[in-house]
Amino acid sequence: MSLALRKHLEELISLTDEEFEHIQSFFKFKKLKKHQYLIQENELVTTIYFVTKGLLKASFIDKEGKEHIIQFAMENWWISDFQSFYNGLPSVINIDCLEEVELFGISKENLEKMCSENHKMEHFFRVKNSFGYVALQQRILSLLTTNAKERFEQFSHQYPQLIQRIPKAVIASYLGVSRETLSRISNKL
Repeated sequence: MSLALRKHLEELISLTDEEFEHIQSFFKFKKLKKHQYLIQENELVTTIYFVTKGLLKASFIDKEGKEHIIQFAMENWWISDFQSFYNGLPSVINIDCLEEVELFGISKENLEKMCSENHKMEHFFRVKNSFGYVALQQRILSLLTTNAKERFEQFSHQYPQLIQRIPKAVIASYLGVSRETLSRISNKL
């Protein structure tokens, strides 16, 4: 498990064995079963998670009870309710497991301590946060400027490995379309 974390970190920074051992000590390993919640609405979130195995979805339930999927997280992705994590507010999203999941979690306190002790890790998280902001902007622009067919094509092209792992109804919710619309679109392609 820790090999996946090290490999991920070393995509952006180089680490000695001693540095990695120290960094790893800040993380806690966690396993969850399919359909279990990692985070539920109204919790105070103090941890961000790196996924080493499995697939999760983050979603928001509106006042009418409709689920809106914000993001997925599979192997080598990070997930949390970042608003709650950084601002100390109750979570507004739910994160649940679409598959069995294995993760490494790091608390806000440990993240700050680790980054203050190791500037390589501070650099790593700055770059990762920048990538996250870019992805979020692309997602928002896609929702604002493309039709359902174009969104499905973008999703299929950007995340081909997810098409087989995620039920069509869940993909439809992520794309902001009905299951029927998604079926019509995918059958034409």
